Amino acid sequence: MSHETGHATSPETGRVSSRRTGRPTIALIGGRPKLVRKAHELGMGVVYIQQPGQYDRAHWPYVDQALLVDYTDTERLLPLVRALHRAYPFDGVVSLYELGVRPAAEIDRMLGLGWHSLETVDLLLDKWRMRRRLNGLGVSPVAAAVGETERDLRDFAAAHGLPIFVKPVCEAGSIGVFAIRDEADLAAVPARFRELEARFDRSDLAGPLDRFLMEEFLDGPEISVETLSFDGRHVLVGVTDKVLGGPGFVEVGHSCPSRHPEPLLREVERLVMAFLDAVGLRNGPGHTEVKLTGRGPRIVESHTRIGGDRINELTEIAYGVDMDRHALGSRLGLVEPLTRSPLPRAGAAIRFLTPPPGRVTEVTGVEDVLADPALVELEISVRPGDEVPPLTWSEERVGHVLARGETAEQAAAACERLAAMVAIRTEAVS
Repeated sequence: MSHETGHATSPETGRVSSRRTGRPTIALIGGRPKLVRKAHELGMGVVYIQQPGQYDRAHWPYVDQALLVDYTDTERLLPLVRALHRAYPFDGVVSLYELGVRPAAEIDRMLGLGWHSLETVDLLLDKWRMRRRLNGLGVSPVAAAVGETERDLRDFAAAHGLPIFVKPVCEAGSIGVFAIRDEADLAAVPARFRELEARFDRSDLAGPLDRFLMEEFLDGPEISVETLSFDGRHVLVGVTDKVLGGPGFVEVGHSCPSRHPEPLLREVERLVMAFLDAVGLRNGPGHTEVKLTGRGPRIVESHTRIGGDRINELTEIAYGVDMDRHALGSRLGLVEPLTRSPLPRAGAAIRFLTPPPGRVTEVTGVEDVLADPALVELEISVRPGDEVPPLTWSEERVGHVLARGETAEQAAAACERLAAMVAIRTEAVS
């Protein structure tokens, strides 16, 4: 059931509606409580659209109106938002959450707010459409095709050789990303996708896993490039080095600023700027993943949002830029747009906690980590008795350590030292 809750008359807050105050007002779809708090701190009214059950006391002080609804069901969402907008008008709509970016773009188009292009959002959500656009323009060319069967895989491998990458057409969080290295792996792919679809809750998936994208193998390390765009003018905010580990390509760490050579990073910047133009991104954040191959940098995928994995926190430490605040307030004149890329001023790193699968028996080392001056944030989401599943996507990591240093090298070393101090012991589940 959908609910609209008006805090204008709420006894908890005693606040008045944004229509009465004349404050700039934003509609925010999904996201952690920190986002509504940041919008409030910028002096904005907040219309918050969230899944039922994910709205609680942590949000209340910062929200003027809340619409609690499954926002991925846009057929139901849009008429509700249209009615809400008439009663409590807002000036823009933003989502920094993967499953919220398309509903935000649909609301934007319906109301004519001019913040997002639905075409650009769809282009980046659909990795096959994005790849075809880039290949057609000669930007970061990568051989690719869509398949559904083992025969499709064998035909693609015959044309391009092994290994190859296989991944869902529309997903994030490293769900279902495989490197197929030999003939025996080809036959298993369709069944692996069916198993993944059966395992996940439908709300965690962008769409059915009945098709997959096949791409030529891209060798080399992977980075992410964080950008902000202001009416078509793109600014590179920072570059983050990734650490991949475990089965598949689940990220187990990041650090910034990047430690790759400056000439290579300048080449990456030129590629990403051309890419953003090619997909039509004009406003807001971009999170673009790039492989540094032996043939030069190649675009892996991109998103019209800030990167997950606390990348905004890493970027703020390393470069002094809070991309959340820009995404929320730049279009309303509440945050001064960047005119050029910021210079690094510190190092920041995060390492994720990935204990062996099984039932948690003990968690130790927390007090020592919390007392360490290099620590910025420690989060552990399990305790004794909880079960740790096999690591297949980002949400199955069970915590993280985030640390700072004078350089990226120092931050990464501190982060790895602190992560090693946290012992999450597990036992096999019979």
